Amino acid sequence: MSDRLRGLVRGLGDCPGVYRMLDENGVVLYVGKAVSLRKRVSSYLRPAKAPRIASLMAAVHHIEVTVTHTETEALLLENNLIKTLRPRYNVLLRDDKSYPLIFLGGTGDFPRLGFHRGARREPGRYFGPYPSATAVRETLSLLQRVFPVRQCDDSVFRNRTRPCLQYQIHRCSGPCVGLVDKESYARDVEHTLLFLEGRNKTLLGDLKRQMAEAAERLDYEQAARLRDRVALLSAAQERQYVDNDRGDADVLAVAAEGGTLAVTILLIRGGRQLGSKTLFPRVPEAMPAEEVLASLLPQYYLGQSPPTHIYLEVSIPGREALAEALRTDSGHAVTIAIPSRGIPRQWVALARTNAADALRRRLAERASQGARWQAMTTALGLTGATRVECFDISHTQGELPVASCVVFGPEGPIKSDYRRFHIEGVAAGDDYAAIGQAVLRRYAKAPLPDLVLIDGGAGQVARAQEALETLGRTGRVLGVAKGPDRRFGDEEFYEPGRPNPFTLGHSPEALLLLASVRDEAHRFAITGHRGRRGKARLVSELDAIPGVGPKRRQTLVKAMGGARFVAQAELSDLERLPGISKELARRIYDIFHPKGEPCP
Repeated sequence: MSDRLRGLVRGLGDCPGVYRMLDENGVVLYVGKAVSLRKRVSSYLRPAKAPRIASLMAAVHHIEVTVTHTETEALLLENNLIKTLRPRYNVLLRDDKSYPLIFLGGTGDFPRLGFHRGARREPGRYFGPYPSATAVRETLSLLQRVFPVRQCDDSVFRNRTRPCLQYQIHRCSGPCVGLVDKESYARDVEHTLLFLEGRNKTLLGDLKRQMAEAAERLDYEQAARLRDRVALLSAAQERQYVDNDRGDADVLAVAAEGGTLAVTILLIRGGRQLGSKTLFPRVPEAMPAEEVLASLLPQYYLGQSPPTHIYLEVSIPGREALAEALRTDSGHAVTIAIPSRGIPRQWVALARTNAADALRRRLAERASQGARWQAMTTALGLTGATRVECFDISHTQGELPVASCVVFGPEGPIKSDYRRFHIEGVAAGDDYAAIGQAVLRRYAKAPLPDLVLIDGGAGQVARAQEALETLGRTGRVLGVAKGPDRRFGDEEFYEPGRPNPFTLGHSPEALLLLASVRDEAHRFAITGHRGRRGKARLVSELDAIPGVGPKRRQTLVKAMGGARFVAQAELSDLERLPGISKELARRIYDIFHPKGEPCP
């Protein structure tokens, strides 16, 4: 095999590109980029290799390459392939969803401010990424209190005839019904931009100047409003670590111990600390911090909106090429630096402290989880078990049942493997049949785990066992039911072949683990059922209205921006829709306002 790979390497050119290492089944094990494909790939065939590389090459059966024009193109292609193929030997981000942004823009003279996640299709300005959805919502809440820029969807904005509750509590200036002129609204938008760009001193100076001018012309009411805005902004800034106008930056630091690695990203916007996010990437084996960052940065930033500065605690290979790729991808200059002094150096130290603290907590949680897992496997005789899957059913008096399947391993929940099933064709409230259908659908193709846990008693367990037998499969099935008083610690466990339930009072750690798995399945099922029920009720209520068929229902939902907005619409809004008569609009309005609420 080595001779064949050497022959392949000799045929490679001295040009940039991406290489993919595959096993004998064609599964991609590793994706990498190179300035020179020949030099980079040939380096893997040298005798002296790190254990991680030796393990990789022992499994490699074939190498495929794609030539690119530049190293930047190679970096972009590598990033796309890693996210798509998720090779086992690459450093992988566990959370692959896009990160939240703040959006300001839209068409017309009254742009909106809002939460955004995903592709940037709508024209406007995008700010972020933020460490979490909570950080975005906290920022939006502050902006709403300071600058009354609308945060409603465009479909709602276009169809309103009277101001909403946000106007009543002074968190919107009411542009939907002409309660604010274009100039005043544009000034609020400009101030919002200054805040999001981090130009705090400019913003506060502008507000103080306007406050003084309002006081000079004896407009004390306006001066008081501006004074309150200044106070809110000043209070927000005092909670930050530093306060200056140094622009936007992300600060990354790495902490590693016992094979576990934490990467903390500290977000600085305009010199203000907006919070931090800690990633725990999947790393094949022990790797230096610079290699981890070099692999992680493209995955995290490409396709997102990187800040103008990225500060690291160590230098990484290919730093200039990565900065160029980020510039090409984002449309603005991005610098990647290792600060040696000043405030950026303090930020790096803070990020390092956060990474070390997060790693300690992660290891403590993992040790606790590991002890519980060990106790569970010992108590149930599941030596060497690595996977437990738990099922639960949620419905409202038999309506629209949803089954959940949650997955746990020795390190905790594996959320990427969670599944929900919409149960169909069973009698209302028949939880036994619902469990049987969920188990049948789950394991028709998926492999069996070490333990199938069912939230229920003997009846549910019997139907789960029957479903497995229908598939010709055998596995350990266990039901968990709360005791007569429904108190923790009194749980009873049911297993096929055992005439009576048993308890785990002798092993509280095992009981705690199984109870937490059951509770997670319960939560996941309830969340799914509520979403399905809410959507179905709105649609069914529309379908029940005489004169509203599938086409008109689609027209209503599309014109109003969603089924829930149809339910909230005013009578005059409905009357303006194409194909909706006044009589039909009244019928629709009355369905969602049954108590004779006043309407215009």
